[in-house]
Amino acid sequence: MTKENINIEAVKEFFMKLQTDILNAIEIVDGNNFLVDSWQRSEGGGGTTCILENGKLFERAGIGFSHVLGSQLPKSATDAHPEITNSKWEAMGVSLVFHPHNPFIPTVHMNVRFFNAHKNNKDTWWFGGGMDLTPYYGFVEDAKHFHNTIKTTLNPFGKKLYPEFKKNCDEYFFLKHRNEPRGIGGIFFDDFNMQGFDFSFDFTKEVGNTFLKAYLPILQKRRNHKFTDKEKQFQQYRRGRYVEFNLLQDRGTLFGIQSKGRVESILMSMPPSVKWEYDFTPKKGSKEEELYSKFLITKDWV
Repeated sequence: MTKENINIEAVKEFFMKLQTDILNAIEIVDGNNFLVDSWQRSEGGGGTTCILENGKLFERAGIGFSHVLGSQLPKSATDAHPEITNSKWEAMGVSLVFHPHNPFIPTVHMNVRFFNAHKNNKDTWWFGGGMDLTPYYGFVEDAKHFHNTIKTTLNPFGKKLYPEFKKNCDEYFFLKHRNEPRGIGGIFFDDFNMQGFDFSFDFTKEVGNTFLKAYLPILQKRRNHKFTDKEKQFQQYRRGRYVEFNLLQDRGTLFGIQSKGRVESILMSMPPSVKWEYDFTPKKGSKEEELYSKFLITKDWV
């Protein structure tokens, strides 16, 4: 596929606007402003990291845009694509993780990204991304809303995409060492160049634009839910799973570190407070046990 077929500037423009649109919406809901931190990368490129900490609703909300370039791909990329070894490359995207104060509001992650490698006058490109929900206390209606919103967005592009990408998500956001899902899933896609650039780009735009529709109604519904210290402590314990996944398994974290990315921006997804408790077992019949038995399982929500 030649360079003439792809419009990298249009992708960059969309990603930057998406970051701004989500940032503006969250500032209105939370009532506090993000710290906006723009940065440059010595190897090429840069980005803007936006962080809100100790807000009204969010203990930490981070949303970053990056556009980085290089001449030598990290091992995490060439393992899956040996044909692009020693290629010039660029990667860009928007990535966010929101950690709420209230344990009845779920943590959420979303990212959309684009990658292009150029070698021997040939471009090898793809889109990737997805979103997933990590509740601490489960609500069936929230899970259904999140998944149904995504499915409704994906269906016009092909009825097989939602079940395929949901399965990808269930398999990807799974803590192998715990034999346990990170949350209730969503969708995850990578190496996506289906039906050419325009189709793939349109699909990725719709995924990005669906995030607020999928998450804001849940946030608004749970924002005033009363909680106890016991429930806050359980949230802190479950956040440990988030840290374990990000550091041990997440491909984006690995790519960022191996490509000498900006560590502060790569690790902004970490919860600001977390704890590990030795051999914790939820009380039988409790809401904490219900999270494990009814939500942290692979199932069809829609």
